[in-house]
Order: sequence, then structure tokens, then C-alpha cells
Amino acid sequence: MKYKSTYRLSYLVLMLLSQLSHATDIFKWTGAQGRQHYSDIKHPAATELKLALDYSYYPVQKVYDGDTVLLTDGRKIRLVGINTPEIEHPRQAAQAGGGAALQWLTQQLVNTRVRLEFDQQKKDKYKRHLAHLFTEQGLHLNLELVRLGYASTSIYPPNLKYVTALLAAEQVAEASHLGIWQYAEYTPKLTSELSSANKQGWQRIVGRVTGIKSTAKSRYLKLSDHFDVRIKNEHLQYFDQLQALKGKKIEARGWVNKYKNGFSMLVKHPGAIKVLE
Repeated sequence: MKYKSTYRLSYLVLMLLSQLSHATDIFKWTGAQGRQHYSDIKHPAATELKLALDYSYYPVQKVYDGDTVLLTDGRKIRLVGINTPEIEHPRQAAQAGGGAALQWLTQQLVNTRVRLEFDQQKKDKYKRHLAHLFTEQGLHLNLELVRLGYASTSIYPPNLKYVTALLAAEQVAEASHLGIWQYAEYTPKLTSELSSANKQGWQRIVGRVTGIKSTAKSRYLKLSDHFDVRIKNEHLQYFDQLQALKGKKIEARGWVNKYKNGFSMLVKHPGAIKVLE
């Protein structure tokens, strides 16, 4: 599993990808067991998907937070592939970095319009449109939010457009301690430190894979007696060497849920798992 080297790109390449973003391709093929596979790297048996591109530009009426905006035509847009910290809501306190992400995105949208690039899924379960946003000046807002440390990646297959560039940008931002990567709230937790009191929000959980269990619907990486990482069988196609993780110390990134007598984290893409040793 190419967790690190695949995503290492220079700043120059990142900027080129941002400027030439319309050239990104997604390929689809059927595996030996009949499963559908998607990737931005061409497979010998793959066919190129023709993704819906929208080159019209639209004014933004409102910026809700660092990853959600409202267009003047009434469409609510969720920036796909990324996640920014929450801002303050009536039922939720602000998360570290949420205000900074909102402020940055708002500033980028002054006196400009945006165009949308869609991926495989056009809407989420909340009926928001999922898109990559580009300003009239060619700035890829999703990528820039990650590159500057205002957002983390949040990869949900089959939406894999720009995944390589996003993960590379995240690696650079994290190494440079930019944005959220400088806050204590985003430092990794050991599995032994996880509790009901501190499991809220996006988490980085560290532990050693002591076992891998298969069920009818999922594969589980056991990191401790009270924490595991769950991968649905439909997403196993993206984890080409899952068994090789047994015995490895890893960091899993995502949202933690209470599960039976412990906790579980659902992971959909290998970009959310970092092999530490």
C-alpha cells in the first residue's frame, strides 16, 4: 500500500495541478471478482470516465464555514475531498481553526465568482452539491485550503478527483505545522487516551494493529481491546495490501464512534491511514 511515496509532490507540481486542474482524469475498470475500481492512475484494463465539468462562473451569496458556501442561484456547495473545523453553532462550540478557515475562504471570494467541477457523486445525503471550486483567477479553493493547513483531507470514494494532489498538499502542510497542524487539538491520541469525553470531532488515533477480523460486511483492524478501524467490504478495493498492516504501528484519521463496549473509526480510503513503523 503506497501510503506515503505516492502522495509526495513538490510545491511546483502542486501549483501546476492547480492551474491545469481541468486535465485530471479518472479511470474505471472491473476486477477479476467483478468489482468496480476507480483511480486517477490508469490501469491497463481501464476506461477513462468523462466527468461533468461546469465552466460557467457563479457569484457566492454566503460562506457558511471553511468548506460550505451558498451560490446566488440557491445551490449549497460542499467542497468535496476536504474537511475544515466547525465554527460555533447554537448546539456546538467552535473547533480550533474553524474561524480561520471561514475567514480565509471569505476573503478569497471577494469580487470574484467560482466555477464548479463535479466528481462521481453530485450530492451528499444532505442534498448539498459536492464540487471542487475554482475562482476566476484559477485558484483551486479545495486544494489551497488543504495546502495552507486550513483543512484536512476527507476522501470518500468513488470521489477521487484530485486525491493525489490533496494528499500531497496535506503532507506538506502537516510537515510545516501550518494551520490546524499547529494546534494541540489535532495532535494524535493513543488508543489508551481515547474516552467518551474526548472522542468528538475529527481525530488522529495511534496504535499497533494486533489483529484483522473479517465479517460479512466489513474488515476490522484491531488496535486495542476497545478501539478498531472499520473498512467496509465495498472499499477494500482501495486497500491493496491490508494484511501487511498486521503488526504495524499506524495512525488512523477520521471520526470516532461509540461501538459496543469501545470505539470504532470508519475509514474509506488508505489516505486516512498512515504507517508509522
